Amino acid sequence: MKNLNQFLSFASVARNGSFAAAARELGLAPSSVAKSVARLEGELGLRLFHRTTRSLRLTEEGTTLFAQCGRILDEITLLESLVTDTTDGPAGTLRVGAPIGYGTRKIVPVLSRLLASHRALNIEMRLSDERVNLVEEGLDAAIRIGANEDSSLVAREFSEQHLLLCAAPQYVQRHGALRSVADIEAHSIIAFRMPTSGRERPLEFLENGEAVQIRPRARFSSSHGDAMVEAASDGAGIAQVLEHMVEHHLRDGRLIELLPACRPAPLPVNVLIPASRMMPSRVRALIDALTGQGGS
Repeated sequence: MKNLNQFLSFASVARNGSFAAAARELGLAPSSVAKSVARLEGELGLRLFHRTTRSLRLTEEGTTLFAQCGRILDEITLLESLVTDTTDGPAGTLRVGAPIGYGTRKIVPVLSRLLASHRALNIEMRLSDERVNLVEEGLDAAIRIGANEDSSLVAREFSEQHLLLCAAPQYVQRHGALRSVADIEAHSIIAFRMPTSGRERPLEFLENGEAVQIRPRARFSSSHGDAMVEAASDGAGIAQVLEHMVEHHLRDGRLIELLPACRPAPLPVNVLIPASRMMPSRVRALIDALTGQGGS
């Protein structure tokens, strides 16, 4: 008969990508975890992992089961949090996903303060610019910039980010300042190449009260915002990037903002959590820390 420990072992292996890491998380021997997963596969009559000597990945059936296991793990987490809330407050491991740049610059300080406030809390931060599946990755929450388009997730907006059009002072001296959005066509553009589609992201503006998008031909493109910022700082052209990427460069004069009156509407920054009737105390602590910090 299948038992809860078999599902917990399977979910831990799927989340961590190895039996050894799952064993460390569960406080068991790797052989015990492997046997538990093997028993579950035998009783279900399904192969849950593709195994080789160098890799371990979920089968299609394993991926489906892992998504469903998330519900079971959520309920267990809630039971644990009910106990912890009556003792020392948030405890256990808070798993948070965030974009690389924004997470490093803006979220790490928040998480550091959480650790200082809650001695029984541990934090695992996963940085990626890809939009990962929270349930499949075993994440409690994820930070995302832009509108939430996933109805299975609850979004709590806690900040916003402007898109700024920037260039180095030496570039402006050589090529002249911009007077309107139409002037951009005559300049060297540093574009963001979207990893999912391979296309260059259009430039966005608000002109005469109307949203405007243009797609000028780029001389330099990158799938990473920090590379765009460095290229712009070196005088390679004009880049439109999120404000957190360039705030230090603007303060020290390495970059200047162009056409500030034509900034597009700011993008919301949300903390996303799986839709659930209840919320673990560690997730509540994260949301309180983000929404109570006065923006970022």
